[in-house]
Amino acid sequence: MGACRLPLATSLALTGDQADWTRTIMTTQIEDYALIGDLRTAALVGADGAIDWLSLPRFDSPAVFAALLGRSEHGTWRLAPVDHDRCTRRRYRSGSLILETDWITADGAARVIDLMVPGAATPTVVRIIEGLVGAVRMRTDIVPRMNYGKDAPAVRASGDGRLVAASGSDELWLDSDIDLAIDAGAWTGYFSVTAGERVAFTLTHAPADEPPVAVPAAGTALVATETYWSDWLSRSTYAGPWVDEVNQSLVVLKALTYAPTGGILAAATTSLPEQLGGSRNWDYRYSWLRDATFTLHAFLATGFLDEAAAWRDWLVRAVSSASPADPRIMYAVDGSSDLPEQTLDWLPGYAGSLPVRVGNAAATQQQNDVWGEVLDVLSAARAAGVPDSVDQQKLERVLLDRIESCWREPDHGLWEVRGPRRHFVHSKVMAWVGIDRAVRRLQEHGADEPAELVRLTALRRTIRQEILDHGYDSRRRAFTQSYGSPRLDAAALLMPRYGFLAAADARIAGTIDAIQRDLTDDGLVLRYAVSDEGHNVDGVPGGEGTFLATSFWLADALHSAGRTGQATELFERLLALRNDVGLLSEEYDAATGHHLGNTPQAFSHAGLITTALTLSAAWSAAGRDAEFRERLA
Repeated sequence: MGACRLPLATSLALTGDQADWTRTIMTTQIEDYALIGDLRTAALVGADGAIDWLSLPRFDSPAVFAALLGRSEHGTWRLAPVDHDRCTRRRYRSGSLILETDWITADGAARVIDLMVPGAATPTVVRIIEGLVGAVRMRTDIVPRMNYGKDAPAVRASGDGRLVAASGSDELWLDSDIDLAIDAGAWTGYFSVTAGERVAFTLTHAPADEPPVAVPAAGTALVATETYWSDWLSRSTYAGPWVDEVNQSLVVLKALTYAPTGGILAAATTSLPEQLGGSRNWDYRYSWLRDATFTLHAFLATGFLDEAAAWRDWLVRAVSSASPADPRIMYAVDGSSDLPEQTLDWLPGYAGSLPVRVGNAAATQQQNDVWGEVLDVLSAARAAGVPDSVDQQKLERVLLDRIESCWREPDHGLWEVRGPRRHFVHSKVMAWVGIDRAVRRLQEHGADEPAELVRLTALRRTIRQEILDHGYDSRRRAFTQSYGSPRLDAAALLMPRYGFLAAADARIAGTIDAIQRDLTDDGLVLRYAVSDEGHNVDGVPGGEGTFLATSFWLADALHSAGRTGQATELFERLLALRNDVGLLSEEYDAATGHHLGNTPQAFSHAGLITTALTLSAAWSAAGRDAEFRERLA
């Protein structure tokens, strides 16, 4: 991957006795962050060498490093050469989440290797500095701040030489190859690394009422982590022209799974804004059933059936442990359903974007599309070879009942609008999808339930006709966002994918053209127009950037409509929007060229994989794989 990008500038400083350390940086650009993780939690590492985000012990726990949403005083761990603000270049080790950051100075070169260890007894962050050439003078500043940057821990040295930061019920244990000074609730150290030399730091989490666990040597942790990712990625069945890009996105999607349960996150962060300085800042560290289905389709299409089975089992447990007859549209990664939304008023927000939120009020919304999406992916998993379970069949019955009882009702829709409920066309389409998958299942089993088959077939026909009658605007020659509205919605691009209408249908062609013409910014797709004649239509002030997942959907729709050349051009442009280590956020600001929204975003990476597979099949069928590989080399 490429060189590290430059930031915008501002001044951030530590308070108290560490006021001598002042970093002249801007709020680091979202695309300047890389991800490391262990399938329980994740950290963001900036191109300046700082870990500015880390929640412990799991993804949705309070952060111990929260400078991402504030300043250095809210928690950070910087490791970089003295007097150097930006790295020279960085990359992931091939097919892994092991981050290598190179620094070249006037006196030499050094590499920082950052990783977290999947399967370790406790969440573990390992930072290894390797000397490459000459001698490089390094500095580290470790500033833990518990409870999302609010609480300064008590910092001390233990009897065995380890360093401890304790606050409330949490402790952080630091193993260091060098001596560190304790100052103002932080650890600071200077050291030199010469060619062939290694210096390592290992940070672990432990509950305050439990003894700390033994940690492996940094080198052992590195080998174990590389082996884990190599073994996992070897299961991929994809071998098309975009193998590196697909593999990197597969690793990201795996990193956004919570190994203890199988739950799948929407993103690793909270409150990164969809508009700088705006209020569209949400907590995405939970498992939306809808978002997870897109990730699961990407996994299923590349041979990762175990992930689909694990998620299915997680969902069955989550629904049965809460209210079996009343499934939610989202859950925490442990399956709990209580996700109250609150604001963290002590954090100033990323680039001043307020409020900073934890929890998500969307958990209580009615979103009627979700049940069809889940039934669709369970059907796809079955077709891919994931065996059914008795509990899964009970769950499918519950979801089918929910569609039958609610499909005529207005809802908050795919995009979770916080305004009034509407009859969203996509929600109706997904109701049709859920019924359609149930009909197909009954047809596969013959005439065991003939009355049920007749009833559901009739309902499928009824839903379809209503959508055609009320969801299509003949004047716009396009399917719209909701009944009676002329507004467009990018979700209409999914109609061919789900089999509602053939891509060759004139109504689909008209919808694609309308979205390209009226719902794009510099060729990239908006979810929907958030304002209409100066008034917000979704109950939230401000605007947002182009949505990367929907831009991949446009590429898919263009291909399905026979416009594969245009689809490929759009796809290659989207690939170019990835940051230097291959990550995509939720949105993209076409005016500034910067990422927006939470990162990395599962929706975006699932879209990349799905489009790559779709186009790969087309190019392979045309015998042009070799041409493409040469073109991309």
